[in-house]
Amino acid sequence: MTQRQISHPEGLPACAAGHRARHIHDMRCTSAGGGHLVECCCRSTSKKADAEAALAEWRRINRPARIPRTAPVTPGNVVQFKLGLAEQPAAKRVQGGLP
Repeated sequence: MTQRQISHPEGLPACAAGHRARHIHDMRCTSAGGGHLVECCCRSTSKKADAEAALAEWRRINRPARIPRTAPVTPGNVVQFKLGLAEQPAAKRVQGGLP
């Protein structure tokens, strides 16, 4: 048998669909298609010569999706005053800091 499953005491992270992952070591030489891979029933990594590289690829593939930030919503009953210097007309601005 050329393949064996490697168990990890801390467990492997599940895929994005929630399936359990397993670490497989194909003991053929790399040129013959051997190496380490992590797979579940819906996806797998490509075979890597190093086990850590296969695990890193699995974590990268199944990283939780980032939720984009939304702009804060201001309530309709809030009045915002224009207090910045950038809001003043150019004629009233003082150059150099002194009047």
